Amino acid sequence: MITFIPLTGFLGAGKTTTMTAAALALQEQGRRVAVITNDQGVELVDTKLVRSKLDSVAEVTGGCFCCKFEDLVEAIVALVASDSVDTVIAEAVGSCTDLQATVVRPLRQYYGDDMVVAPLTTVVDPLRHLAFARAAERGEPESDLSYLFRQQVTEADVIAVNKLDTIKPDRAEELLASLRTSNPKATVVGYSATTGAHLETLLDAWQAPATNEDVVLDIDYDRYAAAEAQLAWMNQELDLTAAGDGFDATAWARTVLQELSVWAAEHDAVIGHAKITVETADGDFAKLSLTESGAQPTLDRAADAHAPAGRAVVNARVACEPDALDAAVTEAVEAADPATAVTSSATTPVSFKPSYPRPVHRLAPAGA
Repeated sequence: MITFIPLTGFLGAGKTTTMTAAALALQEQGRRVAVITNDQGVELVDTKLVRSKLDSVAEVTGGCFCCKFEDLVEAIVALVASDSVDTVIAEAVGSCTDLQATVVRPLRQYYGDDMVVAPLTTVVDPLRHLAFARAAERGEPESDLSYLFRQQVTEADVIAVNKLDTIKPDRAEELLASLRTSNPKATVVGYSATTGAHLETLLDAWQAPATNEDVVLDIDYDRYAAAEAQLAWMNQELDLTAAGDGFDATAWARTVLQELSVWAAEHDAVIGHAKITVETADGDFAKLSLTESGAQPTLDRAADAHAPAGRAVVNARVACEPDALDAAVTEAVEAADPATAVTSSATTPVSFKPSYPRPVHRLAPAGA
């Protein structure tokens, strides 16, 4: 019998960091853990970082788990068969919701003899939550993205508030208390996946029974699709060559994201997330991420500062038109190249907006 742990949550909430930190912690307890990343696109930045820390990693690309349900099942089966794992943690696309009906219940109904499905966990970025809450307090109409975020929180068995180290302790306690009041059927925990603080509260929550499994989302799929369609999804690869003896991969990626952050702030474009990895010729790599327009990038992993060449992968999810995002990334690269003594050559970007979500299964609670 294997344990499957499903994670959801808005773009930039720290699902991948949570998944990796939790997997390592469970391995220390003697569990054999595999993880699955998921995205609407391909060439995932996060997968490379996860593979640098964990041995058993799979991807489901080209759509969310709900629309790629059989791909998800195949990935689970392959991981269990090849690596003899007993626990699989999987993170859904950050723009996906309705997972209780389209993933959790189908797994329990069709594969329950071989699999225990842990409580559905929604990972929450406190600053993103507070931004949506402030807009509501000001009486602003609920945006489609805010609507999507609310649905993700509403269906959670476990609301996992990540990045608590980014806000003051009194503010953190206030936020956790508010979420417990507004979501009485959910278990609310707070932690930091980056530092590991209070991560054990999340692991404990996964051992408890699901408390919100009978939830039925009052979800408008047209509005859900509109929310996803607000985001442009862009992936691009670039070959980087040092103009001199070597270049700083971390500095190049940071400069690209800083330029993109400024552009997004100037154009009032919400950043779901933007991530870059740069793998250098000697096999080292840097990884940085950005989750808020106008903010500074976060360093997830630094690389050696003197690489002769490298290959970069850019994943950007921003609320704008795909052509505008392509142009913004191109301008950011054009600024980063001379600033870090790099010559870059880019592939044609793969940019799109997600198609209408059409789940393979959508099951009501038992007895409904």
